[in-house]
Amino acid sequence: MLLGAVADDLTGATDLALMLAREGMRTIQVVGAPQDDLDIDEADAVVVALKSRTIPAAEAVELSLAATEWLIAGGAEQIVFKYCSTFDSTPEGNIGPVLDALQAKLDVPLTIACPAFPTNGRTVYQGHLFVGDMLLSDSPMKDHPLTPMTDANLMRVLGAQSKSTIGLVPFITVAEGAAAIRAAFDAARQRGCGVVIVDAVTDDQLRAIGEAAADMKLVTGGSGIALGLPGNFRRAGKLRTSAAAEFRVPPGRGVIFAGSCSAATRRQVAHAMDAGLPALRIDPLSIASGKLDVPAVVEWIVSRPEALPLVYSSADPQDVAAAQEALGRHAAGEIVETLLGSVAAALRERGFSRFIVAGGETSGAVVKALGVPVLRIDQEIDPGVPWTVSVDDCPVALALKSGNFGSDDFFLKAWSQLA
Repeated sequence: MLLGAVADDLTGATDLALMLAREGMRTIQVVGAPQDDLDIDEADAVVVALKSRTIPAAEAVELSLAATEWLIAGGAEQIVFKYCSTFDSTPEGNIGPVLDALQAKLDVPLTIACPAFPTNGRTVYQGHLFVGDMLLSDSPMKDHPLTPMTDANLMRVLGAQSKSTIGLVPFITVAEGAAAIRAAFDAARQRGCGVVIVDAVTDDQLRAIGEAAADMKLVTGGSGIALGLPGNFRRAGKLRTSAAAEFRVPPGRGVIFAGSCSAATRRQVAHAMDAGLPALRIDPLSIASGKLDVPAVVEWIVSRPEALPLVYSSADPQDVAAAQEALGRHAAGEIVETLLGSVAAALRERGFSRFIVAGGETSGAVVKALGVPVLRIDQEIDPGVPWTVSVDDCPVALALKSGNFGSDDFFLKAWSQLA
């Protein structure tokens, strides 16, 4: 292993693994805490997918440190801490506390924070995060049910979470290339900065940032930051070239689960329904009251053998707020995730082997319920979202999509690739 990564959710890990694989690294994704006997000898990069974005900060730190220790023991020369390209967190964390802990563990005086992913419309300019042409704080992320992002100033957001002094490498420096960026890193270190936000608005700038960070033991950001890291190992003569594996999908029926309430996922649900996919809406209040349960949802899906069924809980912000008020902020989401995970497990026993899932929390629940230990990255569907295949005795194909990612026709596009 050359590069090890710790991701704070499952879809983000898949996004990062895809990026590394596209850049020529033989990459595997481990789901949850890695086992000591896991065979990683053939991997250039290993991405550990945790479910640590919205849990208590102390737990997120403990999980992230354990995963990092395992990666270092496996030979990783560089660690990436991957979080969402919309910097999903609260004033208490979890990005800052985990970042601080990893810096202390790895004895890293300076690291970077760069969530930019221009291909998906995430850019950083003058330390402010943009989603498309909007500041993060003006985007639909301001209404996120768990991590509402109401401030686009990353220096201010991270400064509230981290013990480090936060600096900035501005666009004008980044535009000059890797040497100028590296010099800015040195200057920030001398000023006593522990973390620098790095501007980036193009993929070429991300590659330059990655090149400048070649000697950093710890790099943090969105999946875009990985664009420039494999090239460092290639220039050092450490990265081997290998042919891409053939895309093989297990036969069987498929289903779509949409648990995200993001604007992008709501558009994707609407597009799928307009295209004629049978759809069942579930909501936490119906589940909590006992009006809707696992057997009922399974039967609804199984009874449509000629179709690709869609089960969704995606809802407008006001509906989400009403459910949270009645059941509790976290409980409302957990009720849905638990049900969808149980439905997925029941469907697998009935021969279903292809799952399209929208939402990081929902994806985590489904993969956990299916007992998937390791994922192989396969064909890309949309930027940041590939098909994956589980590495186990009874493989399943999984398209795990961050709520904010993908074109409006994502569900149909993903399914068409398996035809």
